[in-house]
Parts: sequence; structure tokens; C-alpha cells
Amino acid sequence: MPFVRIDLMQGKDDMYRATIGEAVYDAMRRTLDVPENNRFQVIAEHGATDFIIDQTYLGLSRTDDCIVIQVTLNEGRDVAKKHAFYKVVADGLHERLKLRREDVFINLVEVKNENWSFGKGEAQYAPQ
Repeated sequence: MPFVRIDLMQGKDDMYRATIGEAVYDAMRRTLDVPENNRFQVIAEHGATDFIIDQTYLGLSRTDDCIVIQVTLNEGRDVAKKHAFYKVVADGLHERLKLRREDVFINLVEVKNENWSFGKGEAQYAPQ
């Protein structure tokens, strides 16, 4: 069960933000073995003073269109799947929104099963 946070500079319309969410979800389904209907995303916009992204770190050239995608997911996926996910997301956003691949920043956070509660105060993935 991935939980996705998508952060970007304010000023994009609803369709643009929805397309980002769809591209990330599609990539998770294609590359990370995420089941259908397992979509939990928060998309937030920020003003320039609250969204600080180094525009040249690691020799890349980022613009104000840069988006940050953080995915919290169960541990266990191999590096090949992660590499595939990064590429499919960047390519999908480029194809759908003409977003530069350099402007797609992705961070995966892996957690153990017992770190999830989907409601009712229960740990559905780690019953007692």
C-alpha cells in the first residue's frame, strides 16, 4: 500500500495536478506491483518561499516546474523495480504534461508492514 505525497509550486490547474497523480499511480501499477484501487495520494501546492528546490544539485538543471514525489511503501522491492518506476514516472509526466524529466524529483521511503493502519485503529497488514 503506497502512500504518495506530491508537492509542487502553486499555480497549476486541477487537470494538471490530477494528471500528475494519474501518471504516478499508473507507474506504480506497472513497475511496483501495486494492486488496483490501492491509490492514496495527497497533492499540495506551495508558494515560492515554502518550496525550495536546488536548481543545480548533481549537475541537473531544474526549473520552478519541478515536482517532488514521495512514496511511502512496504519494503522489499529490488533496485531494478525502483529504477523502472523512476523512469516510467519521468517519461509519463513528460509525455502527458511536457514536464521536463529533470523536474521530476522522486523519493521512496520503505517501511515494515506493521507501520500501516488503514482505519479502525488496527494494523491490517500486521494483525496481533
